Amino acid sequence: MGRRRFLSTCTAAAGAAIAAPVVGASPAFAARDAERGHGHGKGHGGQVLVPAHKRGIILYTVRDATGRDPLSTDLPSGFREVFKELSRYGYRQVEFAGYGQHPNAPGGADLGTAKGARLLRGWLEDYGLRAQGNHGFIPPSWPLTKSDLDTFKQHLEIANILGMPHMGTGGDPTGSSYRADWDIAAEKWNTLGEIARREGIKLYTHNHDAAYGFLLDGGPLDDQGRPTRSSGIRKLEYFLKVTDPKLVWLEMDIFWAHVAQYKFHTYTAHDGTQRKKVFDPAGLVARHNKRYPLFHAKDGTHNETNGMGYDMVPFGTGDIDYRTFFSRVGERNYHNPMVEQDNAPSSTDAGQSLRFAKTGYNNMAALRKHRC
Repeated sequence: MGRRRFLSTCTAAAGAAIAAPVVGASPAFAARDAERGHGHGKGHGGQVLVPAHKRGIILYTVRDATGRDPLSTDLPSGFREVFKELSRYGYRQVEFAGYGQHPNAPGGADLGTAKGARLLRGWLEDYGLRAQGNHGFIPPSWPLTKSDLDTFKQHLEIANILGMPHMGTGGDPTGSSYRADWDIAAEKWNTLGEIARREGIKLYTHNHDAAYGFLLDGGPLDDQGRPTRSSGIRKLEYFLKVTDPKLVWLEMDIFWAHVAQYKFHTYTAHDGTQRKKVFDPAGLVARHNKRYPLFHAKDGTHNETNGMGYDMVPFGTGDIDYRTFFSRVGERNYHNPMVEQDNAPSSTDAGQSLRFAKTGYNNMAALRKHRC
């Protein structure tokens, strides 16, 4: 892969077309050197890219803290104390990754009930936080079984008690590469999205790298009658096309989107030729801006030996060009970026995940537009 072309975000803000970036950039923003402003306006480094009220974190990042026994440590443990700590750092939004915590924490082990949601809502309000979404239950059945439908509706009720405008999942709509399976997934998600809309909730799906690989939709058939070649459209691009924009939304995990950029850059066309098409995550969002209300802001440093192109690191300490990404997608008062680091918890350093959460907040707050 070639070196990343650094592109003018001033031009991007004016709406000019931008070529797709490719892997190999040096770090695009030096949060360590930027002004640590927490406001909505301008500072010495330019306009704040993520307003203070939009800075969030998915609680999966600090899952060891919510799962810790409060009777065995002085560190924050359980939802209530973790909310307090995250609020102290400056966060104003959280995304849940389930509602379980240590049984000795206030409220007990399972807060995934109407009663538990009322407790959580009270604690969120006590510390000036808002629940923005949850990686929760998406029915595995299709057509829907009554049991799955009832469980889905219970999760929508919990989401409404928590006051969250979105509810989603941490998985892809399907793990398949075939268009027929994505058509079925779209039918299912349109149905679920309509149920969610009636309850005032926007339903979203989260991505991993495979979902931005190329769709198999033509060419010779294999021995099971399935297509073996691609038109060059990516799976989630197709999903955007065949789902109703009033019913189905997406949350881009920006790290995994960049892994997809690294991995999926060449496809076999219907005529058998090899063609190159580099994925441009920010460009896709810019073309479908209102379909992406949430992001996972997860950072990585380049690694050409692990098969992914990146190693996960605390937000703002890696090579993913977040300054340019947020500048290009714009709509800063619409998008909700959630700091995430899958490997933040440590088996030997109990305080690491919360320290990394604080680092992530500070670096997100430091992001400024390039000066024009």
